Amino acid sequence: MTTLYTTSATAQAGRNGQVTTDDNKLDLALSYPKEMGGSGAGTNPEQLFAAGYSACFSNAILHVASEGKVAIKSAPTTATVGIGPNETGGFALAVTLSVELDLPQAEAEQLVKTSHQVCPYSNATRGNLDVKLIVNGVAL
Repeated sequence: MTTLYTTSATAQAGRNGQVTTDDNKLDLALSYPKEMGGSGAGTNPEQLFAAGYSACFSNAILHVASEGKVAIKSAPTTATVGIGPNETGGFALAVTLSVELDLPQAEAEQLVKTSHQVCPYSNATRGNLDVKLIVNGVAL
């Protein structure tokens, strides 16, 4: 792989600390969500993952659409990330990607399926966590 961009972030004290990127453009307080017994005062890794995955997947859709000469200007994507215990005593994530596209349903579904093969987040998570796709309210 030829690396096009590299960044890094440092967390100081896990889920109840601070996380900062190497360029200081992201500098956030972290806390456990209330649902997990925390204060909920800061953001959490699941929210950050949801933000990153939704942005990346939306861009993958726009890229695939552009390559295929499909005329869309936006690809609203919501990533819903859940965390819970797994069978081995650890924790696992589950993701649902909900996409709304102003296209005929069959075309929208094909575009999302292709984008799921292109998106770096999808490629990184494939086989590692459950990712569900929903297009215009229809589960794939």
